Amino acid sequence: MRYCLIGCGRVSPEHIRAAKENNLEIAGLCDIDPRSLAENLGRAQLDDVPVYGDYRDMLARVKPALCAIATPSGLHAAMALDCLEAGAHVIIEKPIAMSLPDARAIQALAQRKGLTVCNNLQNRFNPAVQALRKAVEAGRFGRLYSASLQLRWYRGEDYYRSAAWRGTRALDGGAMMNQGIHGIDLVNWMLGSNPRRVTALTATLARDMECEDLGLALVEYPNALASIECTTLRHRAAEEEIIELSGELGVVRLGGTAGHVVETWCLEGAPADEAAIMRRLYSANPESVYGHGHSLLYADVLAAIAGHRQPLSDAKAGTGALGIILGAYESARTGRAVEL
Repeated sequence: MRYCLIGCGRVSPEHIRAAKENNLEIAGLCDIDPRSLAENLGRAQLDDVPVYGDYRDMLARVKPALCAIATPSGLHAAMALDCLEAGAHVIIEKPIAMSLPDARAIQALAQRKGLTVCNNLQNRFNPAVQALRKAVEAGRFGRLYSASLQLRWYRGEDYYRSAAWRGTRALDGGAMMNQGIHGIDLVNWMLGSNPRRVTALTATLARDMECEDLGLALVEYPNALASIECTTLRHRAAEEEIIELSGELGVVRLGGTAGHVVETWCLEGAPADEAAIMRRLYSANPESVYGHGHSLLYADVLAAIAGHRQPLSDAKAGTGALGIILGAYESARTGRAVEL
């Protein structure tokens, strides 16, 4: 399958690796920064791949069957719509868009064209997350009571100064939209993807940017509550992401730097050694917070295209997580709970 990547910045090596591991024909790379293009071509040993400075030109010349979009967040929607109009399936880095109307427009055009859209929420494919999801689907928690996310990472001033778009409302968002969206998606997925209301506070305490470096939210579901904490102010030596799910029959807690480690596995009716087995089989310690989910996500997208089904991390999932974050931003702005 002919594949193109739009955007060759920080996360692009993960996309190139995933494309290679899934035997895609990498037919074009695009970035407005020639230096980023050159660096990634060399790192990925793709010296013979055509490069472009204009993604529309690339779409017209290459006519890819699948495009990945890894540009600043505020550009995702327009580029995704152009890719769909050109007849390409699309993998969109998170968030799917910066507004709900744009996210819904992407879904509507994909449906009309019969094309697949994946939002790149690759943490759904973490082994620990997959094990947690299977326990939820099997009813092992009984009635679910609550979920919590604590995303505590470090991003210094140098990170936000590395590109003019970082930390802006139009093109990026803050700790919730940029870093926390993966965990927010997982909480939403585990609790049924039908949140009713969100109440939130946000603050910009230490970084010189428009958006938040700390966000706190409470999300109400029909039969459960979720608490969310996202910050980029954690000391770099103590970064962590914790996802916990609690129900009438037990609790599971995933931790580590990015929710890759089974820390607590306590479910009624389980063998005495189940917790130790789950920690051994499903914990991971990847070299970066990206983990190894991109390749699995790409494989799922290709299987979805071939099988005429939705991918696991589809546009609906991306729109759900986006809605919670935008609701949290509105709540923080107005000081009121926001209906979702």
